[in-house]
Amino acid sequence: MRAPNFWQHRGPWAQMLRPLGAMTAMLTARRVARAGLRLDIPVICVGNINAGGTGKTPTVIALVEALTARGIAVLIVSRGYGGRLVGPVLVDPSLHSAADVGDEPLLLSAFAPVIVAKDRAAGGRLAQDSGAQVIVLDDGLQNPSLEKDLSIVVVDASAGFGNGLCLPAGPLREPIDAGLKRADMVLSIGDAPAQVDFSARWASQIAPRPHITGALEPLPMGVDWHSARVIAFAGIGRPEKFFATLRGLGAILIRAEALGDHAALPDPLLTRLLAEARLAGADLVTTEKDAVRLPKRFRAEVLTLPVRLRLTNSAPLDAALDSLLL
Repeated sequence: MRAPNFWQHRGPWAQMLRPLGAMTAMLTARRVARAGLRLDIPVICVGNINAGGTGKTPTVIALVEALTARGIAVLIVSRGYGGRLVGPVLVDPSLHSAADVGDEPLLLSAFAPVIVAKDRAAGGRLAQDSGAQVIVLDDGLQNPSLEKDLSIVVVDASAGFGNGLCLPAGPLREPIDAGLKRADMVLSIGDAPAQVDFSARWASQIAPRPHITGALEPLPMGVDWHSARVIAFAGIGRPEKFFATLRGLGAILIRAEALGDHAALPDPLLTRLLAEARLAGADLVTTEKDAVRLPKRFRAEVLTLPVRLRLTNSAPLDAALDSLLL
């Protein structure tokens, strides 16, 4: 789903849909009020208040790497959005496809063991029984099944919290104050100008929680993107960010195909894009998350541009992790 323009302002459409947004807020408040299971190991939640992509997956990867560097056995628990398996099941990339477990768990399994579970409490129990010392809960802020020890709200700095209204009047799953009440810190992801704008608009609502900033940096992986002719496609929360990253590396985008988040990649679509790329003398390129959904016969035909999160002020997070692991 592409975010409508009125999610960034409170125009007529937003005002008309505002009563439905109030209903979303009420239903979310009722759901998160339920008590969750308290495990014997710490649970770190990476979540968001906005619907759609804010950078949770790179944040989970960065957390896993930070914990692993401390010698901690970490296990990721995910809902497995888009996958058919209910779980709890330990993701095995040699057996499972994105259709089984979802694209994000399949991608994350390259960094740490991942358990997919629609029932997050059952997933947490399995993770604990499997020897995890810490659980990273992917996209769990509005899921009360597990008690959290550290909750990080991730937000796209350029989009902020939009018009501050709940779905469908705005981009929020719940009101800002309600979501932040359950958060220990806020991580905004974006370039320096976006961070300045974000802080100017939202700092008063975030305070007194620590505000961490970071940016997504591409990993060229040995590819020289400068002046490379490419046709790009992306089925992520904000595809335009991926296209902007390619342009920033100097690539010449012949065309950019924006797909819905977690969109299927059927053979006819990929065949058309590949034929178009060959005709234009261009490479076909996509995101790391989309790449795990590619049918096997297309994987050698499509380049991938991964990104990683670089924190610009990691001290609050480092202190929180140190305190949690004492």
